[in-house]
Amino acid sequence: MFRRHFLQALPLAAAAVSTVPKGAFSQAVGGGSKTLVAYFSRTGNTRVIAYQIRRAKDAALFEIDPAVAYPEDYEETVAQARRETASGYLPPLRASVRQVRQYDAVYLGFPIWGMTAPPVIRSFIRTHDLSEKAVYPFITHGGYGLGNSIDVVTSLAPRAHLKPVLSMEADQERQTLEQVRGWLDG
Repeated sequence: MFRRHFLQALPLAAAAVSTVPKGAFSQAVGGGSKTLVAYFSRTGNTRVIAYQIRRAKDAALFEIDPAVAYPEDYEETVAQARRETASGYLPPLRASVRQVRQYDAVYLGFPIWGMTAPPVIRSFIRTHDLSEKAVYPFITHGGYGLGNSIDVVTSLAPRAHLKPVLSMEADQERQTLEQVRGWLDG
């Protein structure tokens, strides 16, 4: 009898969970270690790396999201990021890590936007005290390198212990747009 009630309740539980807005919870999920993987990924490239680190380090995972999502359109996102960076705007975050002090190591992942760290990453660092933590940046870029992103991290978290950076070229979206544009023009 218990099994039948349990099975009947499963669809209701699934429906309830699916209606919880993304980011409504402000605690990193999973992990049995004192390691946090915090990342921002608009297209999914950085997310793939974040999940690999999470598995390898048995780490908690936290997706950094702005309160208002960036546009779906690549060109619109580039323009908005340029404006935010130029003005020094720090977008509010959808959620934050409640107990960042419980972590000894933070793997911080993000793409390079306009030769620098995205404004949402600046917001994350500004609102989370990374002092005395080992910070391992993992950064994706479109072939132009890290820009001034490491300077941004060290200036916003001067008391963090910056560790070697993982830098990976991940330029699929821009290359795809250029290829399609060429095909359409050709």
